[in-house]
Amino acid sequence: MKVEDESQRGPGPDEEAHQPEEVDVTPLLLTEQLLEAQREKDQFRTMAQRAQADLVNYKNRALAEMEEIRRSTNSQLLLKMLTTVDDLERALSLVPQDAVAPGWLDGLNLVLRNINQTLDSEGVTRIEAQDRDFEPRELEAVQYRETSDAEEGKVIEVIRDGYKYHGKVLRAAQVIVAKEPEGPEVEPEKTEEEAQ
Repeated sequence: MKVEDESQRGPGPDEEAHQPEEVDVTPLLLTEQLLEAQREKDQFRTMAQRAQADLVNYKNRALAEMEEIRRSTNSQLLLKMLTTVDDLERALSLVPQDAVAPGWLDGLNLVLRNINQTLDSEGVTRIEAQDRDFEPRELEAVQYRETSDAEEGKVIEVIRDGYKYHGKVLRAAQVIVAKEPEGPEVEPEKTEEEAQ
């Protein structure tokens, strides 16, 4: 009988059960790589969304700035036009009815009406100041006049009209404001008890 070298002989049935099994690490490694790729994808998506939101905000901000520049430029031109409107209104108010031909005066009134319509279409509105409380943001008091015909602090006369441009004051109205008359102080009448 021949004796076999144990090193050449394969493992027996009992020995196979006790040897450690080799674990295939490939699926675990792939799962880990997949999770990492998903985290990176989420990070990149978040970065892309932020960049897109920043771009939208930038566009909106740039449009708002351009609109503000346009309005600022327009307001300077409109202020110059308002001076011309004031002069034309003042001249028309001083023309005697019998001094000129009726068609000529009607033509000037038509020009003034067209200018006012153009101002209105551009967002320029007149500030209504007559008989209202004095408001320093929209009105400029050039004089205070003592009167008993109006409450103190009410506008009693408009010297120069004021205008707003898209809700912002373009030019404040110059007004005269009512002030309570200052008179000699009258002592209250004494009652009979105080007189005695």
